[in-house]
Amino acid sequence: MTTAPSSPPPLATAPVAAAARTPVRLFLTILELAALGVVGSGVMGILGGGLGLGFGLSFIGVGLLVLVGLVYAVFGVAWFEIARLNGLYGFDLPALRWRAVDRPGFGGWLLALWRQAYNGRMWRAMANFAIACALGSLVLRLMAWFGWSAVTAFAPLFTSGEVDTGWGTRYPSAWAPLIGGAGAAAGIVGIIGVALLHRVISRGIVATPDRNLDLSEQVRTTSAQRAGAVRAADVERTRIERDLHDGVQPRLVSVGMTLGMAQQKIDSDPEAAKALIAEAHTSTKAAITELRQLARGIHASVLDDRGLDAALSALAGRSPVPVVLDVRLDGRCSRDAEAAVYFTIAESLTNAAKHSRASECRVVVRVRD
Repeated sequence: MTTAPSSPPPLATAPVAAAARTPVRLFLTILELAALGVVGSGVMGILGGGLGLGFGLSFIGVGLLVLVGLVYAVFGVAWFEIARLNGLYGFDLPALRWRAVDRPGFGGWLLALWRQAYNGRMWRAMANFAIACALGSLVLRLMAWFGWSAVTAFAPLFTSGEVDTGWGTRYPSAWAPLIGGAGAAAGIVGIIGVALLHRVISRGIVATPDRNLDLSEQVRTTSAQRAGAVRAADVERTRIERDLHDGVQPRLVSVGMTLGMAQQKIDSDPEAAKALIAEAHTSTKAAITELRQLARGIHASVLDDRGLDAALSALAGRSPVPVVLDVRLDGRCSRDAEAAVYFTIAESLTNAAKHSRASECRVVVRVRD
């Protein structure tokens, strides 16, 4: 008895990949913080100025418009912050959504705006953005410190005397490599520490599970499911109305016209009248069968049993107006396509029998791309 050699154990690629991503993520964090340190101060200045201007001019009404615009601006910044954290750290946070308008008109919009202004998740993201901007300013200062220290470390290459720190103190150039190296190392450690601190703060402020948010998502999902059920019911009701109008109604119209012809011939040609009454009786039973099928949610079962060609032949045979049928199909079409063609032709033949005085109808069916 031979035993197949055991396969080597799978490599633990996930920890390796995570370890490979960590330096890249740390580097991207430092770059983003530096960018926020440059741009974020301007954004925060604009928002702060808008807040002061809005409250300062609120007594004349113009400030209210500024405050409304401020809510939209804060929402945009908060949305950007959540998207930034998702892309940087993979937090998988749900995107920030604007409060839905529940009521029509200006009052509904104003109520949605008021609710959005009290959206705690939006303000937490905004606070995290402000903290990130402050940390970015600190990163820029640490970068400047690192650059100054690195230049200081190479001071003996340029001077043999004392080195001026620029802060009113001087030291021998021989000490410059030690002091500059220590300063550069401290700058690197400080930059990395700020980047790690940013991740911890962001996780605590923005990525903390919010029970109210979970409940809101559940309510939103339930509302969407209820709306979908209502739409499905409307679609089903429309389908039943269409099937009654396009399927059963033509047959009943044919029954009525057949009985009318039988009434006209009952005195002059009783045998023909009996044949017409028998035909009307058969059509009536077929209409009852279709009604039962509709009650079960099944329409035009002849399509499933015999195909579109045979169903149209039966439809043409029941039409009070003579029908010349020309059907050329390469195989079966989809069930929905066959049903649409069947009911369209049924409606057309019904209209021709009710409203026209045509002596003949011609139906041509082709499949085209």
